[in-house]
Amino acid sequence: MEAQIYKNKKLIWIFLAPAFGFMLVYLYYPFVQNILNSFMHIKYMGTAGGEWNTPWYKNYVTLLSDPKMRTALVNTVIMIAATIFGQVGIALVLALMVSNIKKGAGFFRTVFFFPIVISATALGLLFNLVFLYDKGMINQFLQFAGILNRESNQLIDWKSKYAMFTMLTPVIWQYVGFYFVILLTGLAGIPEDLYESATIDGATKWQCVRYITLPLLRNSIGTCVILAVTGALKVFDLPWTMFVNGMSNTWLTGTYMYSKVYSDVDYASSIAVVIVVIGVILSNIVNRLFQTKDDYQV
Repeated sequence: MEAQIYKNKKLIWIFLAPAFGFMLVYLYYPFVQNILNSFMHIKYMGTAGGEWNTPWYKNYVTLLSDPKMRTALVNTVIMIAATIFGQVGIALVLALMVSNIKKGAGFFRTVFFFPIVISATALGLLFNLVFLYDKGMINQFLQFAGILNRESNQLIDWKSKYAMFTMLTPVIWQYVGFYFVILLTGLAGIPEDLYESATIDGATKWQCVRYITLPLLRNSIGTCVILAVTGALKVFDLPWTMFVNGMSNTWLTGTYMYSKVYSDVDYASSIAVVIVVIGVILSNIVNRLFQTKDDYQV
C-alpha cells in the first residue's frame, strides 16, 4: 500500500520552500539588482545608485567601443576553445585509457584528480615560479638541455612573449581531473555485454570506442562541454593571480569585470550581464548540439 505522503503532492512545497527561498534571496534577487545597476550611475563599491545613466543604456554602448572588452572577449573565446579541446579532450583520452586498466586504476584516478583540490591561488603562484623569467623552472631546464645559452644567461620572458600560453597552461591542467571523473563515471555505466558482443562480431577496439563508447557517452561529454564553456566565461582567480591587474593582452571577461568593480560599479555590472547572456546562449547551443534524437521525443 502506497504511503499517503507520496499521494499528497502539496507536501512537496514544504521541502522545496527553504531551498527556493534561499535561491530567491541569494541568487535571483542579486541577479535582477545587478541588471538594474548596469543602467544606473554607481561609481564606487558600497554606494547606492542615485540616478539612472543618461542615456540609460550608456554602459552597453561603451562596451561596444571598449578595446579592453574586445580583447577580453577574444581571449575568452580562446579560453573556451582551450577548455573544450584541452580540458575535456584530454580528460576523455585519459578516461578511455584508465577504463581499460585492470590493475592500479585507483592510483591514476587519484593522480589525475589531485590538481582540482589545489587552491587556484596557490596554483597560480606555483606556475609563476615555473614560468619565472630569471631562475624559473622552464628556463633552467632549457638552459640545462642546451636549448638556451647558459653562458650568456639566455632567457625567455614567458609572461610577456607567450602570455596566453602561460595563462592557459595551469587553467587546463587544473580542471582536466574534474572532467576526467565525470567521463569515467559515464564509462562505468556502459554495460560490458555490448563490448563483448562487438568483440565476438569482430569489432576492433577503435570501432568499439567509435560506435559504442562515444555515442553512449554523449550526455556526459555534453555536460562537460557546457561546464567548460560556462567556466571559461567566468574564470578569474588563477589568471588574476598570475597577472595581477591584468596585462594589455591577457584580459578575460571575468578579470576585466573585477578590475572595474571598485572604481566603476555600474560598468562592471553591465559586463556581468554580458557574461551571463553569452553563457546562456552558448550553453543552449552546446545542449542542442549534444542532444540525441531520443531527447527530442516527449
